Amino acid sequence: MKVMLVDDSRTMRNVEKNILKSIGYTDVIEACDGQDALSKVAAAAPGLILLDWNMPNMDGLTFLKEFRKIDKDTIVIMVTTEAEKNRVVEAINAVVNNYVVKPFTPENLSARIQETLKAAA
Repeated sequence: MKVMLVDDSRTMRNVEKNILKSIGYTDVIEACDGQDALSKVAAAAPGLILLDWNMPNMDGLTFLKEFRKIDKDTIVIMVTTEAEKNRVVEAINAVVNNYVVKPFTPENLSARIQETLKAAA
């Protein structure tokens, strides 16, 4: 399965990429913000998107809302520092599949990815 990482931090994308590699996902596309992701997502056709919230140009929630207009099925996991309950609810209302709060351990992110994919299968 192809995975898209959307985060303005190259370091965070590398951390996520290493975690994905450790659980067998090596086909990874990167985007530096929501606008970049929106321009790549149709051609890339990922099965999973790991999405940061706070980014320049287009934040993750705006991307998610725009993306859901064209794709209701692709699994999206928000990976963000936004931990307030109202923010989580906002993401759920925008149809995010799961939510991981930074900082996370590799085990935590890996488990969340695997449980989300299993639930969607």
